[in-house]
Amino acid sequence: MWLPFAPEEIPGLPSAADHGLTYRFWDGGDTFPADPADCAFYVVPYLKGAEIAVRPLAGMARAEVVQTLSAGVDHVQAGMGSLHPGVRLCNARSVHEASTAELALALILASLRGIPRFVEGQRQEEWRSGFYPALADKTVLIVGYGSIGSAIEDRLAPFECARVLRVARSARDTERGPVHPLAELPSLLPEADVVVLSTPLTEATRGLADAEFLARMRDGALLVNVARGPVVDTKALLAEVESGRLTAALDVTDPEPLPAGHPLWHAPGVLISPHVGGSTSAFLPRAKRLLARQLTHWTAGEPLDNVVYTTA
Repeated sequence: MWLPFAPEEIPGLPSAADHGLTYRFWDGGDTFPADPADCAFYVVPYLKGAEIAVRPLAGMARAEVVQTLSAGVDHVQAGMGSLHPGVRLCNARSVHEASTAELALALILASLRGIPRFVEGQRQEEWRSGFYPALADKTVLIVGYGSIGSAIEDRLAPFECARVLRVARSARDTERGPVHPLAELPSLLPEADVVVLSTPLTEATRGLADAEFLARMRDGALLVNVARGPVVDTKALLAEVESGRLTAALDVTDPEPLPAGHPLWHAPGVLISPHVGGSTSAFLPRAKRLLARQLTHWTAGEPLDNVVYTTA
C-alpha cells in the first residue's frame, strides 16, 4: 500500500502484521518508496498535480485500487489506461463536502455583500457605505447536485433564499425537492440570481458554462465556480464580467494557477480564491478516516466506497 501519510499517523488502519500488509509512504517525491509493480493499493498524493499523480501508474502491474484524496478524479483518470482490467478508481466523497460548501457560501456572501469593496476601502481609508444585495430572497441554482451540491444547500437553508434549484446529470427526487436533469439547465438559468457550479470535470461538463450558458443567465447574476476551472469558458466569462452584466466568484480558474497579468485578476466584479475549497483543517481527519475505512473494506474483501470507474 502506498500512502501519502505515515501509516502510524492514520488511526484505524488494518494491522500490517495481522493482514500481511506492507505500508509505504510516498507523497510525490522524486524517488518511489518501492517497486510500483508490487503496489496493490495506491493512494494518490494530494494537490501534487496530474503529472505526479499518474507517474507510478504505468508500472503498477498488480494494482487493484487507486484512491484519490480529491472529489474530482480528472487528474488521474487519463493515466488509468495503462493499468490492467478491473482496477477500481475511488474518489474522496465524504472528505471535502463541508469545506467546499463553506467556501461556496463564503464566496456567495462576500460577492453579494461587497466584501472585496470593503477591504479595498479599508486600505484606502474610505467609508464605502450604501445598499448591497442580500442572499435573502434570491434564487440559487446548484449545477452538480452530488454530495458537495447537497452540502451547499444544507448551508443555504438558514439564509431565507426564495428558491434553490438543483441540476444533475439525471433527474431524481430528494427530500428537499426535485433534481432536474442537465437537459433542463438552459430553461433554468434565466430564473437564478446565483448559479453555483459544483460538477466533476468530464467531457460532458468541460466548457459547460460557455457563451450560450452565460448569455442565458439573468442580468446582474453571480456565477460561483467551486468545481474545476475548465467547466467555465474563461474568454466568454471575461466578456460578460467586463461588460458589467454578470459577476463571478471563482475558486478555480482556467488556466490554473492563474498567471500574473491574466485579465481575470483585475476583471470588474470578480472575486478569486486560489483553489482552496478542500484545503482546510477539516481535510486531514476526514482523509485519514476515509483511508482507514477503505483499507479495512479492502482487506476484508468487502465492497469499497466511492468507486467511480473500473478499468476495462
